[in-house]
Amino acid sequence: MNSITVKAYAKINLGLDVLRKRPDGYHDVSMIMQTVNLYDTINIKKTKFQSITVGTNLYYLPTDRRNLAYKAALLFDEIHPIRSGLNIFINKRIPVAAGLAGGSADAAAVLKGLNRLFQADLSLDELMKLGVKIGADVPYCLLMGTALSEGIGEILKPLDPMPDCYILLVKPEISVSTKHVYENLKLDNNTRHPDIPAMLNALKENDIYRLTSLMENILESVTIKEYAVIGDIKENMMDKKALTALMSGSGPTVFGIFDDQNKAENAYRYFKSSGYGKQVVLTKPYFPNSANR
Repeated sequence: MNSITVKAYAKINLGLDVLRKRPDGYHDVSMIMQTVNLYDTINIKKTKFQSITVGTNLYYLPTDRRNLAYKAALLFDEIHPIRSGLNIFINKRIPVAAGLAGGSADAAAVLKGLNRLFQADLSLDELMKLGVKIGADVPYCLLMGTALSEGIGEILKPLDPMPDCYILLVKPEISVSTKHVYENLKLDNNTRHPDIPAMLNALKENDIYRLTSLMENILESVTIKEYAVIGDIKENMMDKKALTALMSGSGPTVFGIFDDQNKAENAYRYFKSSGYGKQVVLTKPYFPNSANR
């Protein structure tokens, strides 16, 4: 086998809590993660040159060591020497710098792809231990599905799958610095925290209405104050009959959960023509072992 094509799936945060700042500067988190059926396609090809090259369909993406897919290939080579050149081409469909873990998903897909291409037989657990060296979201992007994420994001527990629904993603034309959001997050005795345990119970009961009534993202307390458009998108999403609307990660993408296809498609058409969203995607939850669930 001289080449392989792999998919890199985006994620959303059904719940995101930040518990405390750690002495090392990172934050301890408690998050419920969900893969969605939106993906980049990555082609990895062996070449006769002893080098790694990365290409992409977006001119503004870095293709050097700043690219997480590039970092993933270098890291894989350290533990399983590749002994050939590599050309990695990323066809980006996941919005960039959007709170959807697009870069981490690409890195995870490259690790999986190289593991198969070079028949390294690394287990999922071994790949996840490699992935955390690239970024805190990479282990989850290897695991996928519905999962509880703790620590800095690297402690993962698979959960009962999210109930079936429609998910509308709207990314406004702004950029949000994850570092800035965490640095400006106020954590004290008056901080309101999402009820992650209650969300876990709602997942166990397969109750989309209970789940959506509980969904919160603590980072919104920073971003909505600074970027009113995020709050506006949430409000309009609810007006369009979403069960809930929430920012994913540190933003700026907002997602809405819908229990009805017609409602979801109506909201999609509205946001496509509204000017609120630079990128608007209607999708569904994705489960790696039961894609047609």
